[in-house]
This record gives sequence, C-alpha cells and structure tokens, in this order.
Amino acid sequence: METTELAEKIARGDRRALARAITLVESARPDHRAQAAEVLAALDPSRQALRIGLSGTPGVGKSTFIESFGLMLTGQGLKVAVLAVDPSSARSGGSILGDKTRMERLSRDPKAFIRPSPSQSQLGGVARRTREAIALCEGAGFDVVLIETVGVGQSETAVAEMSDLFLLLLAPAGGDELQGVKRGIMETCDMILVNKADGELRGQAIRTCSDYAGALRLLRRRPQDPDGFPKALTVSALETGGIAEAWEQMQALVRWRRDNGIWDQRRAAQAMFWFREEVRAGLLAALEEDTEIAGMLHDLQDKVASGELLPALAADRLVQRFRGTA
Repeated sequence: METTELAEKIARGDRRALARAITLVESARPDHRAQAAEVLAALDPSRQALRIGLSGTPGVGKSTFIESFGLMLTGQGLKVAVLAVDPSSARSGGSILGDKTRMERLSRDPKAFIRPSPSQSQLGGVARRTREAIALCEGAGFDVVLIETVGVGQSETAVAEMSDLFLLLLAPAGGDELQGVKRGIMETCDMILVNKADGELRGQAIRTCSDYAGALRLLRRRPQDPDGFPKALTVSALETGGIAEAWEQMQALVRWRRDNGIWDQRRAAQAMFWFREEVRAGLLAALEEDTEIAGMLHDLQDKVASGELLPALAADRLVQRFRGTA
C-alpha cells in the first residue's frame, strides 16, 4: 500500500491502516522509518486530540481505570485511543502486551482503539516512538489519546513531555507510600487520583488523598496551573465512582490553559524537547554506523568493562574523535 493511500485511509478513521502505520513507526528498519515519516507528513497537523498520560504503581488498577474512564468517554460520543506501553525484557526484548485482554469491554467498543506497544527498554516508561503513534491517532480523528506508561519512577516524568495532562494513579497507602513517590513525578503530574475508593478501602483512600493533597500544597504553584491545581481526588475504577468528577476537573484545567495560552506554549516546548531527543538518538546512530568509530566504540567499551578506563574519560575520547579533534 502506498504511503499516500495509507494516510488517506487513516484520515478516514480506518483502524487497520492506523495499526499498520503504528507498526511502521515502531519498526527499526530504515525503509519502514522512511515510510512512516511520509505518512506522518501527509496527515493534517491541525487535528489535535487531548493527550492524557497515565502512570501508577504496579497493581494500582491502571488498566481497570482506563477501561472505566474510556467507556465513560465513548458513552459521551468521544473517540478514544489507548497506547499502552508494556515493559520489555532486558534479555529477550519481548513483552506480554496483555492490555487488550485486561480491557476486554473497551476493546470491543467501536469508538475505542487499543494499541499495546513494547517499551523496548526505553527510560521514561514510554516507547521511543510513542509520540509519533500519538500523532497518527490524532490524524485518525480520535478526540482523546490515553498513554499508559510502564510504572512509577523518576524517569516516568518523560511522559509529561508528550501529554497535555499527566495523571498519577495511586492506591490507598499500605505503609509509607508517600515517601516512595519521587518528588519529580509529584511536581510534574497535573492530578493525583487515589484509586480503589470503594468498600473497606474507601476510608483509607480518603485519608491517603488528604495526605497527597497536603503534600501538593507544599509544592510551589506552577505558572501553567490555575488556583487549586495540581489536585488530588479519589476514584473507584471498579464502581466508576469519582471518574466523572475527575473528567470535569481535567476539562476545566484544559480550558484554563487554552484561554491563557498555556496549551500552545506546552505543545511548542514539547516539540522542541523531542526534536532534541531525536538529534541525540540520530547522533548516536551515526556513531554506530561509522565503521572506524564503531570499532573505537567497541574497543573503549572493553577497556571500560575491564576497568582500564573510566566511563567519562572513554566517552570524552569517543566524542573528541567524532568531532575530529583527537
């Protein structure tokens, strides 16, 4: 299929064409990367979806929340895409990619599209090509794109560089959980949602939410936030309690950012961030493709592994050689 035809089908909302284009985006083959670039260039850049990044501790119920949240959105007539990034094995590179089975009802919804992707050991809890997959979903006419990340960690803040809203999903604390969440992610998230606020855990969820609300008040207010944000709320993905209120708060924050020019500023800053990331990745690829430098790279790696050279000194030698000053 020609890239022009593929782009036209994506613009009409063809699911198979969208899935095929995402496969091209995720491929490491140069010919596939070239085709993916042509498809992206052919899509209408004015189409914008609300990009929502979602992170949370393992077992917090991210998939259950996304299914309940997604079904509520599709029930309102919105088209929802879910890009679920699964952790890849450091040994085999494989992933389970089980999110479709965990979101069975949402996967059957005609207004929803779920695409699990391997993280490919990328830091930040998102695959390197997730941002391009988001652009494809926007080109296909989806109103909301949910990006589910691998898990919580300092590097998880990378998802904030590709989303308009960043949600942190937490469970009622089973100990000193507040200390286990990094300050970086607390400063980056737009909303903390304490899940499982139902049954016997409801009281604990309310107390946990209060603890996080207090912690958020201690942080300096960000210029991109109105009064009261970021905020903590309780939700129940199982019983759908609090999800509609959380959506109302998300919409209020988006409206404020649009009205105050923050939305466009964030999108521009994110584009610059990923431009620099692509430059870094391209330079590293150029190093590895140069036969002479690649040989030097492997030699330096052996010396670092044996303890003959310090990593910083070895890296400096390689960079100097690449710049032609050594």
